[in-house]
Amino acid sequence: MTSDVRPDPAELLDLALATAREAAALVADGRARAADDVQSKTTTVDVVTAVDKASEQLVVDRLLSARPDDGVLGEEGASRPGTSGVRWVVDPIDGTVNFLYGLGSYAVCIAAEVDGVPTVGVVADVPTGEVYAAVLGGGAWVESGGGRTPLRCSAPASLEVTLVGTGFAYDRGIRTWQGEVLARLLPEVRDVRRWGSAAVEICLAAAGRIDAFYQLDLKPWDFTAACLVAAEAGLEVQVTTGQRMADPLVTAAPAGIAEDFRALVARAHTP
Repeated sequence: MTSDVRPDPAELLDLALATAREAAALVADGRARAADDVQSKTTTVDVVTAVDKASEQLVVDRLLSARPDDGVLGEEGASRPGTSGVRWVVDPIDGTVNFLYGLGSYAVCIAAEVDGVPTVGVVADVPTGEVYAAVLGGGAWVESGGGRTPLRCSAPASLEVTLVGTGFAYDRGIRTWQGEVLARLLPEVRDVRRWGSAAVEICLAAAGRIDAFYQLDLKPWDFTAACLVAAEAGLEVQVTTGQRMADPLVTAAPAGIAEDFRALVARAHTP
């Protein structure tokens, strides 16, 4: 960090919240024309829309207008180093395929890292209007309908009563492996759900609407904001590398089952 003045987490939070709400409104307004300009990225199923790009441009413009010395890591390429010690990690629409099809979960995600440590996280679920947020050491909450509700994860008694969220990569080989993993894991838990947005699923675990989450092959913009929300809501979060085909593996689970859950996920990923 090149500045002697440490950033105020409350100010970073206010900026992230205001920016996420504005971007979420842009995304909501753009839903009707979502299919007008769609391009493929890494594979034919990995898509980006003009609204993704417009949302990222809005977010970066707002953040850097307020804090021009900060760095940025954005999914759609709006990345730059900074000199302030703060880096913003941005996903303009997490769940672009859901957005394209008009399905129920896609979100604007903004995290602020201070000297490499996630310090502020905001996930704005566009269709529901819910905004999940957290500050390192300051707890997590969800804002909806003008109110703010503290978040606390669930406490399942065992793996067999644990409802799990997960998702799949875009690469065909990785997806095939993930299907095999799911087949091994499914008999050991209550059931599995998939929303199509890793950030939303992690926040749902933070809210206790599902119990745990795992997914392979996520990118920092997919999970950084949501994982801070999850950790501040009491989940044990791990981001590990060294997988057979793709990294990282992100897991989030309540303390009472976290060790058993991580062991189950590790076994399921072992051929």
